Amino acid sequence: MATAGGVQPGVLQDRVILVSGAHGGLGRASAIACARAGATVVLLGRKVPKLNRVYDAIAKSDEALPEPVNYPFDLEGASPDDHADLARRVEGGFGRLDGLLHCAADFHGLASLERSDPARFARAVHVNLTARAWLTQACLPLLRKAPDSAVVFAVDDLERVGGAYWGGYGLAQHATAALVGMLHAELANSTVRVSGLQPGPMRTSLRAQAYVEEDDREAAEPVRYADDCVTLLSAVGAEHRGRVWNPLA
Repeated sequence: MATAGGVQPGVLQDRVILVSGAHGGLGRASAIACARAGATVVLLGRKVPKLNRVYDAIAKSDEALPEPVNYPFDLEGASPDDHADLARRVEGGFGRLDGLLHCAADFHGLASLERSDPARFARAVHVNLTARAWLTQACLPLLRKAPDSAVVFAVDDLERVGGAYWGGYGLAQHATAALVGMLHAELANSTVRVSGLQPGPMRTSLRAQAYVEEDDREAAEPVRYADDCVTLLSAVGAEHRGRVWNPLA
């Protein structure tokens, strides 16, 4: 029998899932959903108080969920060596990694290229693309050891963010979608599945940088798409392998 959100209970039983941006809108909702599906969740994020609140939501739940682990980590400042150390620590602590969910994002509002702050532009490209690639690269050897593992990238609506004023964030989203196909081709004969999730508009602090919240009638709470992340991380997500899945399409 499925849960209220539609995910079969236990589909991530005994799996270890690393969630980046775990204290953000989609990251938080998905981390909790993964725990409810049976996973031990490694909560990755740079804001410790917010990470602690996600930890408490899981560890202190009446549902007796697997205890998560906090891993404070600043994607903006982390070097490739820091990413490699992260992967080693996950392996040392758990001996395995079955899923990597990329939810971390950086966006500071709409601006023309002419008026964009160069540092913000570069930061958006790095956090939304380069850091995701580095983290994936560091975790791949560990993911390859699992009999069935998944890398899932949250990807924004490409038609929307390909328009004017989306800057480094918009470029990074398009590149991430390309990265899904590239990695899929490279890992097609392995046990590692690669896919993307394009959720619908969500009521998050990131979206509030571009839309006035009270006038944004399209947006839903991030929990609406949390079970879709669980689906892609579980074995049943194989049907979406190699593509960016829009569950509303």
